[in-house]
Amino acid sequence: MRTATLAALAAVVALAGCAADGPGTAAAPPPAALSGSVDRGAVLVRLRCAGCHAVERSGDSPMTAAPPFRDMGVLYPVADLQEAFAEGLVTAHPAMPAFQFQPQEIADVIAYLEHVSGTGTGH
Repeated sequence: MRTATLAALAAVVALAGCAADGPGTAAAPPPAALSGSVDRGAVLVRLRCAGCHAVERSGDSPMTAAPPFRDMGVLYPVADLQEAFAEGLVTAHPAMPAFQFQPQEIADVIAYLEHVSGTGTGH
């Protein structure tokens, strides 16, 4: 159980600084019926996350401490991150900016993370 908790915490921290946007008002998590787009999610993570994380199915992260996104769905059920993405994540790691996504962006990023890790349906 401790290993699963640590893995979940590591996934949240790893994903915490993907975007360069600062904190703002919290958005609601996407409704369950909101379908994410892998293609739109790919654009978002390439723009906001690829400076530190490997966002493709291969390759090293530009910042060695930033885990590759292809590992995220294996370490943690990324769909569980919807609320955290909506409220805005802040991490203690100084290089990771705070960020917040809007409902459609959340669905898109989740779809992409599931796709690139091979753990989702890949809408």
